Amino acid sequence: MTTENKGTAQLTAAMVLSGTLGVFVVESGASPFNVVFFRVLFGALALGTYVVARGWLRGHGFTPRTLALAVLGGVFIVFNWVFLFQSYENTSISVATVVYHTQPFYVVLLGALLFRERLTAAKVGWIVVAFAGLILVSGVTPGDFTSGDSSYLTGVGQALLAALLYGLSTLVTKRITGVRPHLIALVQVLVGIPLLLPFADFGAMRGTGADWGWLVGLGLIHTGLMYVLMYSAYAKLPTAKIAVLAFTYPAVAMVMDWVVYGHHIGLVQALGVPLIVTASLRVTLARTPAAAPAPQTAGHGPEAASRTATPVASQG
Repeated sequence: MTTENKGTAQLTAAMVLSGTLGVFVVESGASPFNVVFFRVLFGALALGTYVVARGWLRGHGFTPRTLALAVLGGVFIVFNWVFLFQSYENTSISVATVVYHTQPFYVVLLGALLFRERLTAAKVGWIVVAFAGLILVSGVTPGDFTSGDSSYLTGVGQALLAALLYGLSTLVTKRITGVRPHLIALVQVLVGIPLLLPFADFGAMRGTGADWGWLVGLGLIHTGLMYVLMYSAYAKLPTAKIAVLAFTYPAVAMVMDWVVYGHHIGLVQALGVPLIVTASLRVTLARTPAAAPAPQTAGHGPEAASRTATPVASQG
C-alpha cells in the first residue's frame, strides 16, 4: 500500500467515525455540557496516553505564545462542541451537520476581517452560493420567525454559532508552528476540563448506567482514535483529497440519522447540499493550495506535522 493510499484509508475511517458522533451524543442521554465535559475528560486520557507513549512531550516545541494560542483555540473548540450538540436536540443530526459545514466560509470571512487576508470576488461569489444552499438545507421559512415554537430556528442558529467558533479556532491554531497537532489537540481538550466543570451537572449523571459507554466512546473513539487517524492522514495527503474526503463525515451522519432515528432532509432541503459542498470545495482549495505537505516529506518532524493542524476537514 502506498503512503497516499494509507492516508486515504486513515482519513476515510476517521470521517466515518466522525459521522457516527451524533448518535453517540444522542444515545448518551446526557445534556450537551455533560457530554462535552466527559468527552474532553476521556479524550484527554486517550490523547495523553498516546502522546506519552510516543515520547512527544519531550521537545514539545511550545513557547508561551503558542501555548496561549492553543489554549484560546481550545476555548473556541470546546464551546463549538456544546453548541453543535445543542443543535442536535433542536433540529436533527442531519440538518445540524450540514449547516455546521459552513465552517470554511467563516474562516475566509474572519481571515479577511481580522487579519486582512485577501478576499477575491470569486470567493465572495462562492460564499453567496453556499449560503443560498444553507437557506435551502435549513428549511427555515418566514413562518418560523413568527411562530410560538422557535426551537428549530434556535437549533439552526446554534449550528451556525458552532461553525463560527470552529472557524475562530482554525484561525488561531493556524498561527501555531513547530508543534505536533496531537499536542495542540491535547492542550485543547485539557482546557475543556476546568472550563466546563462549572457547567457540568454531576447529579444528573446518577443512574446513567450503560449509557456511560456512549460517553466513554466519545472520548476514546471520537477524540482519541479519530484524531490520531486524522493527523496521521493529513501528513500523507494533498489538500484536494483531504477536502473531498472531508465530506464523508456529513454523508455518514445523514445516513446514520436516517437509519437510527428515521430523520431525513426533504427534497427542497436536499437541493442545498450540493451547493454547500461545491462552494466549500472551491473556497477551500482556492485558499489553501499548499496546506498539506508533499507526501515524500510527510511526518518528518513536528514542524511539518503542525502545518496540518487545522485542516480543511471538519472535526465534529
